[in-house]
Amino acid sequence: MLYTRLNQLPHARLGVVVAKRFAPRAVTRNTIKRVTRELFRVTGLPPIDCVVRLAKPVNSKDGPATTAKLKAALRLELARLFSAQAKLAAPALPSSPPPPSRSP
Repeated sequence: MLYTRLNQLPHARLGVVVAKRFAPRAVTRNTIKRVTRELFRVTGLPPIDCVVRLAKPVNSKDGPATTAKLKAALRLELARLFSAQAKLAAPALPSSPPPPSRSP
């Protein structure tokens, strides 16, 4: 999940919340944070505050802590979320001013 809000700063800010119940291993949680920060840096976002939060479990304790499949899925989803925000918050092109009105 990605929550956003406009800010008054000249740059975007990021917060990452990775709950232990959705990613029980510290290695997995750190990987998620690292990939999120990396994509945040390379995506040109307008001045907004972003909070990324896991919405469902990504793995359990009985499987491997991280896999290439998990990292690829994470990159794909985060790129989709960040690019959608970059498009939504991009300033619209200024329209031409209306012609001056003439009064008799």
